[in-house]
Amino acid sequence: MPANDSFPPSLLLTLAFATALALQLLLKLWLSNRQVRHVAVHRAAVPTPFASRISLAAHQKAADYTLAKAKLGLLQLSLSTAMLLAWTLLGGLDALHRLLLTEMGAGLAQQLAVLATFALISGLVELPLSYYQSFGLEQRFGFNQMTPRLWLADLCKSTLLGALIGLPLAAAVLWLMQATGSLWWLWAWSLWTGFNLLLIWVFPSFIAPLFNKFEPLADEALKTRVTSLMQRCGFAAKGLFVMDGSRRSAHANAYFTGFGSSKRVVFYDTLLKQLSGDEVEAVLAHELGHFKHRHITKRMVLMFALSLAGFALLGWLSQQTWFYAGLGVLPSVGLAMGLPQGDDNAVALLLFMLVLPVFSFFVSPLAAMGSRRDEFQADAYAMAQADGAALASALLKLYEDNASTLTPDPVFAKFYYSHPPALERLARMPAPTPTASAGAHA
Repeated sequence: MPANDSFPPSLLLTLAFATALALQLLLKLWLSNRQVRHVAVHRAAVPTPFASRISLAAHQKAADYTLAKAKLGLLQLSLSTAMLLAWTLLGGLDALHRLLLTEMGAGLAQQLAVLATFALISGLVELPLSYYQSFGLEQRFGFNQMTPRLWLADLCKSTLLGALIGLPLAAAVLWLMQATGSLWWLWAWSLWTGFNLLLIWVFPSFIAPLFNKFEPLADEALKTRVTSLMQRCGFAAKGLFVMDGSRRSAHANAYFTGFGSSKRVVFYDTLLKQLSGDEVEAVLAHELGHFKHRHITKRMVLMFALSLAGFALLGWLSQQTWFYAGLGVLPSVGLAMGLPQGDDNAVALLLFMLVLPVFSFFVSPLAAMGSRRDEFQADAYAMAQADGAALASALLKLYEDNASTLTPDPVFAKFYYSHPPALERLARMPAPTPTASAGAHA
């Protein structure tokens, strides 16, 4: 029997997907085990470089928090792997598609129903672990500030917002797949890119205020200091705002959002309570370093380029019957007959979104490595524009307040960490002031 009869493309895809999924699962388990063992082994003593500034109690809290998150991560990994198999090789997506075809008939409404039902089922399955993360793990370590009522309100608002934004966008993409021929993917990518740029512009003014309150920075001394820093760095923003992050979490941060005339500088209220004026200025200088080196712009360009390649790949895969059959879905009769479009567009989108992360996982360390390089550049810029010792002091406080471990496994950190580990990062900075305390990501 010819080789191509023995191993049809659909079977090859099934084997490739199953193999990649198994390797991904084993690699994640191995990395998690390394992290757990390394953190546990170093739990008993504060690392020597931090011994004079970090208490043993704070160090052990960070270790325990890291270990607890690792255990929860294993539960999430088990659930997500089981769901992925259920939707694909075990036929869940195919069954959903066929059921809605029978009930609704073919057409755009049916395809939107497939997407909406898939999202609803997936969200409901993940809901218990999401609830536990806030009211179990985060609350146990003193980070959760939400009430169940606020958590439920956030869930309802995010679900409604997702439907109001996501369904029209999905309808437009599905229409383009049906109406614009073999180059539909180019039109869909253009729409997706434009939508993301629009979302960045409207998010600060219209979406973020649905979940948090933003008040103008009231501290005049700090405002003067921050404004002077931004002028030195050639950065213009629409305003300086304080966000009520403490309403939901004790974690602290600062960030820029929007672009053009909608750019804002946002400080968590928890950050302002924890850091001195010098430290806030240094943290902001770090964020301005990302702006000066155009890190955000470069990442956006890379994201749009990769998404173009992804849409092109999907454009080809969506016309291959083996793509569906190899992932547990029976292709439509029209597609099997070689017609330019069938009733499988929504299924093609979902299969691609489900399967792509399995294969792209193995190159994710490259993205993490690039991000860590950017953080070092932003730190260097911050030390040139502000007090380097204050930056080190701020980072130490944030590591402690966010219970970020100071002793991650080196291999785990290189694979996952978007920010350099504390020891590597602080080794490039002047020694923090004696009153400093441990910290997390700026």
